Formats: sequence, structure tokens, C-alpha cells
Amino acid sequence: MSQTPDPVAGSPEPADVTAAAAADDTTQPPVPAGEPVDTTKPAAASGPAATAAPAPEADASVESYDAYVVPAGTAVITGPSLAARLGAEAFGTFFLVLAGVGVAVWAGIQGLGAGPLGVALAFGIAVLAGASAVGHVSGGHFNPAVTIGAAIAGRTPWRDVLPYWLAQLVGGALATSVIFLSASSLKPIENNEREFFSSTSNGYDSHSPIFAAAQGGFSWVFAGLTELIVTAVFVGIILGVTDRRVTKVAAPVAIGLALTVLILVAMPVTNASLNPARSTATAIFSESWALKQLWLFWLFPILGAALAGLVYRAFAAEPPADNLLQEDDVYITEEDVLVVEER
Repeated sequence: MSQTPDPVAGSPEPADVTAAAAADDTTQPPVPAGEPVDTTKPAAASGPAATAAPAPEADASVESYDAYVVPAGTAVITGPSLAARLGAEAFGTFFLVLAGVGVAVWAGIQGLGAGPLGVALAFGIAVLAGASAVGHVSGGHFNPAVTIGAAIAGRTPWRDVLPYWLAQLVGGALATSVIFLSASSLKPIENNEREFFSSTSNGYDSHSPIFAAAQGGFSWVFAGLTELIVTAVFVGIILGVTDRRVTKVAAPVAIGLALTVLILVAMPVTNASLNPARSTATAIFSESWALKQLWLFWLFPILGAALAGLVYRAFAAEPPADNLLQEDDVYITEEDVLVVEER
């Protein structure tokens, strides 16, 4: 016969236990005395700490920002946007090629052209005017060789090199398109437009301008060396006259005169490139030989510009990234400004 053990002294009766458990469950209705409590379900926790909802997981897609305050009276420097600078480069290169190649095209017609001196002056005056007009916006490069030389010299950001090159190529190609279309309307050169336009392209060997008079042209080695030297001198002059320690007012004049003289030096050898964008623009509308020889007028001017940039960086003081002739806008804040930037 089984016996029910006596309850331990001080322990609550079974009915008291079920009533107390029910009283603690504040989220459920009270359980009548005498009914069992389902202990398989977790009882709701009570108290401020127990009722706190779990912290939501951090959203990985939320962007983070940095914020800081610019105090009143601070000088803030802002430069032209990339779109503005590319537009200025395209315009400057368009004007340079339109003037120089335009004069050279009509120089091919006896009695109408200005001759080698006129062509050289056209290029020089065009770069002078273009640098004066939009140099403060983009730096007044108008030439892929100048852009790469300025980047190597630490004067132009590397991120701008490819966009500048593209803008310069577009500007030059648009200029030769205009010239080619106008020249094609002439009856004397009908059906021979590309042959006529080839006189403005850069070449070596049998396509050197001196070939007809000397019964021989310059080899690619001498032609390349000539382009390297004259471009190195040209880019070196640009880096020098746009240095922060020099008054930049006279810079466009110096650049224009230097280009004029160097074109006269190189014209008998290669028809004077010094500018891969100019060579590409004329090769597009010339005979096939111009495109085949175009590599030389990219490689050697770029090497010459790189040499000028390295020499400038080696002997000049630490160069500022001022982008040659570009000018920044400076204004003073009149009150505290909160600046928020995305990380």
C-alpha cells in the first residue's frame, strides 16, 4: 500500500504553486486554482530587461557618411567640373586643328595658301588664342602629349588623362570633318579628296614633305627622333611658363611662339606633328598610308612629353597639381557650413 509523503515544511501546497505560476504570467489570463499549468510552453518573462525586444540586425545596404563643419571665414577653393574641362579641351583642340590644318589645306592649292610659315603661324596663333580663351578652365592642353607630360610632372591628375585624350581626339576629328567637307565641294579635286587631304598628314620616308625636292625622305628612326625632341622641348616650355613661380600672363604667348618655331623645324621631316590628336584627325580623311604611319606620331611625341615631365619633376620644386593654366575659384564662407560626404 503506497503512502503519500508528507510535504516538506515551508513548501507551498500544489494549489498554491499553480496559482503563483499563473500570477507571474502577465501575458496570459489567470489560471483558475486547481488547474495544472502547461510547463512545456515557456513562460513570458517579466520585468523591463526581460520584455526588451531583440535588437534588429544591421542593414548591410545602409550607406555611411562623414560630416564635418566648415567654420565661417574659411577660404574654400573650387575648380571647374570635369564636364566643363572636357568641353574646353574639345573646343581648344577643334580651334587649333581648324586653324592649322585649314591653312595647310589651302596651301596645297598654288596661289591660295600661305606656305610653311603661314601654316606654322596658324598653329601658333591658334594655341595662343585657345589657351587665352579657355586655358583657365581646362589648363589649355589641346594635345595628348601635353596632358601625359603634365601628369608625369605632377601638374595634372592621372584620372584626367584618358578623358582629356578623348575630348582632344573628338575636337580634332570634328575640325577635320568640317575642312574635308568644305574642300570636297571643289570641282578640281572631285574624286581625289583623300589624295588632296593627304598633304596635311604627317608621314616619313616617301611621305616626308622634303621627299620630292630631295629625291628621298627621312627614315622612321630620324623622323621619330625629330618628333621626340621637338615635343620634349615644347612640353618643357609649357611646364616652365605655367609654373607657379612665373607670371602666367605671358604663358599663352610663349607657348604659341614656341609651337610656331618648332613646327618650322620639324615640317620638312614629318610635316610637324607634336600632337597625336592633330595627326589622328588628318589621318582619318587621308589615304591609307597615313593611318599605317600614325603609330610613330603617337609613340614618339608621348615619349618626348614623358621625358620633359621627368626632367621637370627632377629639377623643379615639389609641383602643385594646378593643371597648368587652370584657375580655381576661391570664396570665403560667411557662416558655419555643415558638409556631409559619402564614405
